[in-house]
Amino acid sequence: MKVHCSNEYDPLKAVVLVSPEYMAIKVPINDIQKKHAKKNIDRKVAEKQHEMFIEKLQENGVETILLPPVEKYHEQVFTRDIGFTLGNQIFVAEMARDVRRGEEKILIDYLKEQEITYTDIKGNMIEGGDVIIDGKTIYIGLSQRTNKFAIRHLQTLLPSYDVIAVPFTDSYLHLDCVFNVLSPTEGLIFPGEFHKEKERMLRDRYDLIHVNAKEQETLGTNVLSIGNKKVISLPVNEGVNKELQKRGYDVIEVDFSEIIKSGGSFRCCSMPLLRE
Repeated sequence: MKVHCSNEYDPLKAVVLVSPEYMAIKVPINDIQKKHAKKNIDRKVAEKQHEMFIEKLQENGVETILLPPVEKYHEQVFTRDIGFTLGNQIFVAEMARDVRRGEEKILIDYLKEQEITYTDIKGNMIEGGDVIIDGKTIYIGLSQRTNKFAIRHLQTLLPSYDVIAVPFTDSYLHLDCVFNVLSPTEGLIFPGEFHKEKERMLRDRYDLIHVNAKEQETLGTNVLSIGNKKVISLPVNEGVNKELQKRGYDVIEVDFSEIIKSGGSFRCCSMPLLRE
């Protein structure tokens, strides 16, 4: 199987997903989960919403590869974190939290079965939600889940890329929860979460749509671009969606309200294998 990704917005052709069949908040690992831990996740609703997400992907010509859900992995729906594709290479991540360690082995089993080569990044924490690519530039969030040693390691593995560390506050888990790239010139940002120098750098490169605090609570930055200026987004994020439409984007609205209670949205729930 061909694998390739050189940015966040070329037409998406193949993506890895996992059903939220066993999704649950057992031990809250982020602020959003803490807010919803008492009521927890309605799995049946989550499954229906995830099925609609898959349906929209398939309607747009995306091959959806479903890894088997495992009962002990309650965060497994967030496939973005277990690995990432850069150029023609897949990197398998080392998960930061004990509750998620082992999810990556299920991905490795699939890659071996399909005879897809991969690089296993061991010894340093890095999760795919912190990795955003745009051509030869890779932005990597310095977060609770990705450390500076992993960023340095990746730079040594990819000498032809410009790997840029982007520190942000501890309020959010991954970089894609506060920043996302939509095109070579446009992006989404929740301002005020970055070091000033890094935020200025992003503003200099992109025309950034600001996500307000209300829509950040429903993960307004965490849309999924599927190519040809089509973006999957939550219907409740009306401000983000209007700004996208003003810029000529076709916004495909999918209700993901149950799944986002665990702290991730469309980008978090998708690991692209092929964009072209």
